[in-house]
Amino acid sequence: MTETAEPLHDSVHRGRKYAQVLAGARQVFMADGFEGASVDEIARVAEVSKATLYKYFPDKRVLFMEVANSECQRQAGRAIDSIDKAAPPREVMGQTGRHFLRFITSKFGQQIFRICVAESDRFPELGRSFWESGPKVMRGEMVAYFAEACARGQLRIDDMGLAADQFGELCKADLWPRLIFGVIKDVTCEEIDRVVDSAVDTFLARYGT
Repeated sequence: MTETAEPLHDSVHRGRKYAQVLAGARQVFMADGFEGASVDEIARVAEVSKATLYKYFPDKRVLFMEVANSECQRQAGRAIDSIDKAAPPREVMGQTGRHFLRFITSKFGQQIFRICVAESDRFPELGRSFWESGPKVMRGEMVAYFAEACARGQLRIDDMGLAADQFGELCKADLWPRLIFGVIKDVTCEEIDRVVDSAVDTFLARYGT
């Protein structure tokens, strides 16, 4: 695919085969990663011609980020639907933290981050679009939950937006930076549990009642 400096919203054409192309690209990107995914394979899996693929997505990075935005929306929706907001804060925070950390430490999650950073100058809208599709949604849900928990007397928080950001950063401790800098290649469920459990303990020590 060609290198283009068009803004994200101008370089994505939505037509009747848009969802079909996106579904095929998601399958290939999830299996082969960004670098390993070929235009030929994406077109084959999506069951469209290369000309049709170019029509919808003239740049592979834009296609990747469109898939990433869709996946982030799906992940955020799954997390929101699976969490019982009436449960005690420790349970809610633990479920949220595990879902968040599993996604950002996945191969796909790391690729999204790297592409956003690498293309931030040429495609500044990529990062903003990604933020709007996933992280902002989850942040809003956490803020809403904090308000409910504070009303029940389970938490005591003045700046709920800051508290949501702090919890996210606590969950990224240790594992995330080592993955991004290539110190480790992957993480285990046990390591995720260790980091999230500690994040919840720290958060509740500050904001619990």
